[in-house]
Amino acid sequence: MYVVIIGGGTVGYHLTKELLAAGHEVVVIEEDPARARLIADELGSIVIANDGCEGRYQAEAGMGRADVVAAVTGDDAVNLAASQVAKMRFNVPRAIARVNDPKHDDLFRQLAIDETVSPTRAILGVIEHEIPIHDLLHLAELEGGEVQIVEAQLDAESPVIGRELRELDLPEGSTIALVIRDDRAHSPRSDTRLRAGDKLLAVTSAGDESQLRSLLIGE
Repeated sequence: MYVVIIGGGTVGYHLTKELLAAGHEVVVIEEDPARARLIADELGSIVIANDGCEGRYQAEAGMGRADVVAAVTGDDAVNLAASQVAKMRFNVPRAIARVNDPKHDDLFRQLAIDETVSPTRAILGVIEHEIPIHDLLHLAELEGGEVQIVEAQLDAESPVIGRELRELDLPEGSTIALVIRDDRAHSPRSDTRLRAGDKLLAVTSAGDESQLRSLLIGE
């Protein structure tokens, strides 16, 4: 696989090392000449010391034959612009972009970036799993964010404790996909009676999330 990496900072450097170790062909575009020299000294002549947003330097990197472009600088605007040039001008099949500010995630997806990686969201997800919070925990998004997979941790104050699943007035389009009890996953049945300590994995639409939260967690 041929990968072009935009940005030779800490993330880009270690990503390049791992890809090379796995046998892939990699070229890095890094704007800072000193940083580019450092990478070249350590990893070989695989670095172009110039602006990764410029089409001519992407062409020099062989973007036209790249399988993947990964824009991983610390600047969201640079990552977005570089990914757009690679997609629109060179028809790269897959563009992956680092998103430093989670608020920009929707914009990247709307502009045809295939995959976004947010360190902020990743760390937040770990924290949310380690520190129980009385809310819905987002696990994944489908259909561009329109469909949400969420987790609800039920405690003794939850309004659904003691009720069977068939008694719940779920929002239209929402469903309980899995009940996790005593560290074991159970397929939900209509007569499953909910207990404190249960974790529910649910599928819902973005528009119905607040209604589902009120039903399962309370106000």
